[in-house]
Amino acid sequence: MIQPNLIRPIAFFDLETTGVNVASDRIVEISILKISPDGTKEIKTKRINPTIPIPKQASEIHGIYDKDIANEPTFKGIAKSLTEFLKNCDLAGYNSNRFDIPILVEEFMRVEIEFDLKGRRFVDVQNIFHQMEQRTLKAAYKFYCGKEIINAHSAQADIEATYEVFLAQLEKYDGVEFEDKKGNISIPIINDINALHNFTNINKNADLAGRIIFNDEGIEVFNFGKHTGKPVEKVLRDEPSYFSWMLNGDFPLYTKKILTDIKLRMAFNK
Repeated sequence: MIQPNLIRPIAFFDLETTGVNVASDRIVEISILKISPDGTKEIKTKRINPTIPIPKQASEIHGIYDKDIANEPTFKGIAKSLTEFLKNCDLAGYNSNRFDIPILVEEFMRVEIEFDLKGRRFVDVQNIFHQMEQRTLKAAYKFYCGKEIINAHSAQADIEATYEVFLAQLEKYDGVEFEDKKGNISIPIINDINALHNFTNINKNADLAGRIIFNDEGIEVFNFGKHTGKPVEKVLRDEPSYFSWMLNGDFPLYTKKILTDIKLRMAFNK
């Protein structure tokens, strides 16, 4: 089977959480498959006490209940060792750009530990699949690998399946043309993490949750609500109270950080 062409380690990771709200939900389990440029692999799986109750509907999906994590460390307790393990790694997963990466960064910010994203590449296996075939991890695993996932919805089983799907995608789409919505034709699936980063980051997010994105001119615009598509700087100038509303609202800390950075840049450039 083809192996990824790496110039630095890449960490495939999957989270089980208390829910799907990036701003308020917490991690209860993390599994990381780290692949080095020489092909060596290291996998770590850890359960985490989220310090809040796990809703029944979440437990019924991933099988982790409050009693299972009562004696596990909190995220704060593992944060430093986790940053060290992920040091200099590109990040990958299934739906990781929209969920796993944003919620992981939110956890780091909550315990005031910097997790620097600058220079890292993000490869979202789901985005490759959805753009090329458009389906779920279970369907992707059967489609690409011809197998069923055993222990689906356990973080380790899911992330091992995700990595197998990724390798199969590299092989299946080698040399295959892709036509985007504008009619541009390219061969996007190549064994290069930078190219895969560009292909799987469908929206050019300024923050991680996609509340603020870059438009075609590279300008930050809002991607939700009444100001969808409007430049952030223009909204903050025309409606100053919107800044305070977002800072005090139920938005991810990282979104608030990006918004504050834009506000400070505006003040500096006056």
